[in-house]
Amino acid sequence: MSPTSPYDQAMRTALAQAELARAQGDVPVGAVVLAPDGSVLAAGHNDREGSGDPTAHAEIVAIRAAARLLGRWRLTGCTLVVTLEPCTMCAGAIGLARLDKVVYGAVDPKAGAAGSLWDVLRDRRLNHRPEVIRGVLAQECGALLKDFFEPHR
Repeated sequence: MSPTSPYDQAMRTALAQAELARAQGDVPVGAVVLAPDGSVLAAGHNDREGSGDPTAHAEIVAIRAAARLLGRWRLTGCTLVVTLEPCTMCAGAIGLARLDKVVYGAVDPKAGAAGSLWDVLRDRRLNHRPEVIRGVLAQECGALLKDFFEPHR
């Protein structure tokens, strides 16, 4: 990825969401859904600890908020920007929501499903395959996660 990306501003918004997750004791992952015009439609952060919901990943929270706002489940034309590569659950939700594009920061070699461990988002057997852009503000996104997990190691 080039030093600057058209998604830097949106990723900074997702990083601010990730900080909210960290402040609540959750893994610092944040996400935003961009409308077709590039404006922020919805945002979310990991909320598994606060909600007690194992599916409350940042991507799911943001996708649900965008769908509620639009009043429909199809998010065609929208882009998901997330600080960490989506897992298989989130990759499934991304496909089902028909998002056109996924932009992520840090690679997740242990659970990533957008090109590192698995490539669910671009699996030719599925009927929807969004464009995937990786590495936007990757160092900042990765540093936030590293700092969070450092005391646990």
